[in-house]
Amino acid sequence: MEIRDKIIVIGGGFAGLQFAKKLNGNRTKKLVMIDKANHHMFQPLFYQVACGRIEPSNISFPFRKIFQRSKNIQFRMTEVKQIIPSENKIITEDHVFHYDKLVIATGCKTNFFGNQKMENLAFGMKNTQEAISIRNHVLLTFEKLIIEKSRSDDGNWNIVIVGSGPTGVELAGAFAEMKREILPRDYPRMNFDDLEIILVSSTEKPLAVMSEESQEKSEKYLKDLGVRFISNDRVTDYDGDRVYLSSGNIIPSNNVIWAAGVTGNIIEGLTENSIKNNRYIVDRYNKIVGFDDIYAIGDIAYMETPKYPNGHPQVANVAINQGKNLAKNFLKKSENEWQPYEYDDKGSMATIGKHRAVVDLPKFKFQGIFAWYFWMFLHLMLILSVRNKLAIFFNWMWSYINRDSSLRLIIIPNKKNKTEQ
Repeated sequence: MEIRDKIIVIGGGFAGLQFAKKLNGNRTKKLVMIDKANHHMFQPLFYQVACGRIEPSNISFPFRKIFQRSKNIQFRMTEVKQIIPSENKIITEDHVFHYDKLVIATGCKTNFFGNQKMENLAFGMKNTQEAISIRNHVLLTFEKLIIEKSRSDDGNWNIVIVGSGPTGVELAGAFAEMKREILPRDYPRMNFDDLEIILVSSTEKPLAVMSEESQEKSEKYLKDLGVRFISNDRVTDYDGDRVYLSSGNIIPSNNVIWAAGVTGNIIEGLTENSIKNNRYIVDRYNKIVGFDDIYAIGDIAYMETPKYPNGHPQVANVAINQGKNLAKNFLKKSENEWQPYEYDDKGSMATIGKHRAVVDLPKFKFQGIFAWYFWMFLHLMLILSVRNKLAIFFNWMWSYINRDSSLRLIIIPNKKNKTEQ
């Protein structure tokens, strides 16, 4: 009887999915993927879901559909609560799983830096549900205002985005275009002059991790779109109606989106010596220090290398290639043949509205309409299925030609009282 390694991978993000796909069909490996959601999510386009540009289903891919023909991969939808390394088992909400090798690919969640009020009242954007919640909340704001006929100059409908990385910048640009092109058509009797799209940044320029040219150009694009960019300032508090800044300024808003950082999804059970900056410390082969059969890949992995002495950036390209590299190593006969991982930075990019984007590649940089087309093409190619590629392409083309979108649905869960008879 053939002996097969039982591998459990926790998390089906970019890293976990690529790891599983590389092992798909290999008869020497039995793999169980565990995730608390039943689908993989293409996170770079969450902001378009939040702004009503595309449907959530267009960037969500059910795991059972992805692996429905697989002979060696199973999927279980549950949440992992604890790892017990001494017994090679994990405990979930409703089951106990045993493993020969464990791969942790749990990714990150929004980092509110200990501000509980901000966590309770502001919106993060790290999963499909949060993106839909942003869309619902923003659209409901306008529906309530038109019924209540509230004054608009008190700022209660301002949209405040905290954090000027790619997510924050792309959100600000999309909402600014929504204010300019879409909202006046939907609400012709409302005056949107007092609606502000406000981007709060702790740095002097947006996109601080990109080149100086991209920073300058992105700031210009934001201002051209009417975004109010607040630099070198930090949010210290939020009470649901007002945003308090370290400068002493106060911004009235009921719509606050937090895009100012992430932190790892750590699972209980591993020693503190194996964790740094809320990520698992791994060697060059993604093995967690202190353990022989537990690995971490993607955003949750902290790997120091000569090129990246402070760990790799938490970006999709790192996660994808760590997943692929670990899977290739697992397929080799001996660990002596394993290849260490190093990140080859292919560049970074961000889009700030129609015909406005910035791209930093290793050998050259460019901005404007060509960068915008480049951004669209690359993201479209990264979408998993042909059907989803076509759906997104159609939505983009419709929006491009008509400067409009038909996806502004407000979907609120129906809460039933289970005690009623």
